[in-house]
Amino acid sequence: MGDTEYRNVRLTEDAYRQLKRRKREGESFSDTVERIAGERSLLDLKGMLTEEEAESMREAIHARDKRSRDELDRLAERMDS
Repeated sequence: MGDTEYRNVRLTEDAYRQLKRRKREGESFSDTVERIAGERSLLDLKGMLTEEEAESMREAIHARDKRSRDELDRLAERMDS
């Protein structure tokens, strides 16, 4: 197994707090940075869907959101009764 090389990195206090919030239990800061750096962005998906497919997904998401809001409203009404 090869030797591990280490680098010092300067972070602003805000960047450090954000990184610390993303750090999982038992994970080193190096582990956290590697995990976050390997995450895919939604922007990576650009161009994978046709406009029709994207519109269909948007409609499905909006419909699901409306159903969720309606269900929450019904639950709130029952709790207020």
